[in-house]
Amino acid sequence: MKKIILTGGGSAGHVTPNIALLPELRKRNYEVYYIGSKNGIEKQLIEEENVKYYGISSGKLRRYFDLKNFTDPFRVMKGFHEASSIIKEIKPDIVFSKGGFVTVPVVIAADRKKVPCIIHESDMTPGLANKLCIPHAARVCTNFPEAARGIGEKAVVTGTPIRKEMFSGNRIAGLDFLGFTANKPVLMVVGGSLGAAAVNNMVRDALPELLRRYQIVHLCGNGKVDESLSGVEGYVQFEYIKKEMCDLMTAADIIISRAGANAICEILALNKPNLLIPLPAASSRGDQVLNAESFERQGFSVVVKEEQLTTGTLIDEVDKLYNNREKYITKMKENSSGDSVKIIADLIDETCR
Repeated sequence: MKKIILTGGGSAGHVTPNIALLPELRKRNYEVYYIGSKNGIEKQLIEEENVKYYGISSGKLRRYFDLKNFTDPFRVMKGFHEASSIIKEIKPDIVFSKGGFVTVPVVIAADRKKVPCIIHESDMTPGLANKLCIPHAARVCTNFPEAARGIGEKAVVTGTPIRKEMFSGNRIAGLDFLGFTANKPVLMVVGGSLGAAAVNNMVRDALPELLRRYQIVHLCGNGKVDESLSGVEGYVQFEYIKKEMCDLMTAADIIISRAGANAICEILALNKPNLLIPLPAASSRGDQVLNAESFERQGFSVVVKEEQLTTGTLIDEVDKLYNNREKYITKMKENSSGDSVKIIADLIDETCR
């Protein structure tokens, strides 16, 4: 039996693609292990999948001044030694990394021990963690052809692994879970696993008007539930949803989302008309803006920049999106993407050999 270490963490987007690979890897007789941070969101998500989990020290690599910049390098060094010990113990055939700062010591330690690594870059341009990992990787999986061209000969356009259960959702089960009716459209708002305060606040400001035409399910992020809105008819909030997510996505007629690559790839795969509000370049490295612009060019999405967002524009754009939803569904259905899970699993087999 071959052994594989999966790694990735810091947000759900760095974990769910790894989870999507699990059934196919097990089918191909891989013994699966996971390395993540000691207390990150990945620990709970992975342990629920009955995978042996190893937590290591992790520090964030920042491009800006922060007092933690003086201590986090020591955490990264400690994480490197911990990862080295784990790799020595497991003796894996390969490592697959989905990104996040916790993966840097894992990928470098694997390279030092001559274990091949495949990494996955979701966005149009690599983040800092993956930039550090690419020189130590055998192959780099990407979502966008533009990203592959920028990375070079190591790159392969694979798309993002999406859990098969996402395609088996039941609309009626989703409506029942939410307590919604079948005769009024459902608007889903996805703020991101770490929350998106600007989107959350704008949606809540627009609630009185939006609720006249839509039922709203709001995934608002950890600690972001507004208790004062509990019990409002037609509005349901959750910090995060896992088990019922496929039913909720199927029940949704339209979606408001940030433009993280994993989230928008799931939206595309399920052909859901969507309004993207990318994280501004001033608050990030600008990857979400590039992702959203690509989807807008291809006719998959409506995009509104956060800087231009008002309660009025939000309501207007949601209504336009719903009224023109068939146009977006048609464009998304025309997108011919392969089975990313199979493509990546084949690449893992090939790299092991």
